[in-house]
Amino acid sequence: MDRSSYKLYHKHDHDSRMFAETYFSGDPDKPFMEDALISPLKKLHNAFNMGHMTGKLLIDISGGAQIHHLYSACEFFQEIILMRTNEKSIMEIMRWHDDRTGAFCWGHTTAHVTNLEGRSDQCEAKEMKLKSTITHVVKFDIESDALTYLVGVPQADCVITTWLLDKICKTQDDYMRNLRKILKLLKPGGHLILLGLTNASYYTVGEHKFHYFTYDEKFARDALVREGMTILQCEDTPRTSESPLIDYGGILFIMACKQK
Repeated sequence: MDRSSYKLYHKHDHDSRMFAETYFSGDPDKPFMEDALISPLKKLHNAFNMGHMTGKLLIDISGGAQIHHLYSACEFFQEIILMRTNEKSIMEIMRWHDDRTGAFCWGHTTAHVTNLEGRSDQCEAKEMKLKSTITHVVKFDIESDALTYLVGVPQADCVITTWLLDKICKTQDDYMRNLRKILKLLKPGGHLILLGLTNASYYTVGEHKFHYFTYDEKFARDALVREGMTILQCEDTPRTSESPLIDYGGILFIMACKQK
């Protein structure tokens, strides 16, 4: 299929529930357990437990309705604000947050994180902790030049962005421009965690193929350094799953600090 025909996450209909069920399900028959869940959750657990990242406010600006990457973070920040560009993602998150009937179950990820913490009997407490720490879920327009101003969000001690830049950018210039907007959400001395997929080109949701920006680890590292970030950790882990649903080479994990 011609890549120009792929849909865009932020411009076309994107079924957030089907996306979660496809790539983040606890079903052992799904091929993405290691790459989408186990490996990233372990990296996040280790990163937060190093003790560098703590404070009052964390902003999560990600692509989709996933919240599992915040289970470790909620122990180190007083408040978490979620920013999403997709209305369906917000609706799906609020269904989970408010314990509504039919909400996507993230229990398998809660269990994994509490096991990493040595508190496998505290799944319910962990779930309640994250829900109480999330104070706002807001919609933003990625085309705007002032994300913070639009939604009234103060600069954060930590920003997490997972699989968003990959979905909304088509060129290197797009990536740099959108990265710059995200970094404006972060206060000097604050920390950034970035999760993405290297050497990807598409992902599938239902019958639709969506665009993925193709880049490598070096490009992402150089982009952050160019914007005044100090790289503290960078890992590009080769993919372990094989599936025609998505094309990628590795899972990128970067932790960086914004220079004062």
